[in-house]
Amino acid sequence: MSDLAARPVRIRPERVGDAAGIRLVHDAAFPGPAEGRLVDALRVSGRLRISDVAESGRAIVGHVGFSAVSVAGAADGMGLAPLAVRLDFQRRGVGAALVRAGLETCRRAGVGFVVVLGEPAYYGRFGFTAAGSWGLADEYGGSAAFQALELRPGAIPRGAGLVRYAPEFAALADAAG
Repeated sequence: MSDLAARPVRIRPERVGDAAGIRLVHDAAFPGPAEGRLVDALRVSGRLRISDVAESGRAIVGHVGFSAVSVAGAADGMGLAPLAVRLDFQRRGVGAALVRAGLETCRRAGVGFVVVLGEPAYYGRFGFTAAGSWGLADEYGGSAAFQALELRPGAIPRGAGLVRYAPEFAALADAAG
């Protein structure tokens, strides 16, 4: 374990000057630069509504972003994506701390629900359940990996159908496809 990895980690909102460090985290955590580019594009468009970093010393070691999603009958949903943690900080609870902090920021901001496309066993521990049980679907064919968490009772319109992410996600899907 490096000296840096032994230091405590704190979660805080993204600040001016963090973009390069955030990009490095995503580029290291994923097989290509697509997620880092996604975060940059969301930031430039003003659609990165919540952006938290994990910091150890002065180094950014993790990041989570939230952007607005749209679905018929609801105007207060967010999509959790992307989430990345530097390899030498993984399996230490950093990702979970980022998710919890971001969800708490969403609650304080009055967000009604959050959706995520990710591993059900991982996100289930935060209260996410299959979005299909709410009558929701995603644009990317996530099926069981597409999950929802209602932060305010009645916020998810039942049977609303397709949840649309910010347009910047289409470029990510194109890069993966």
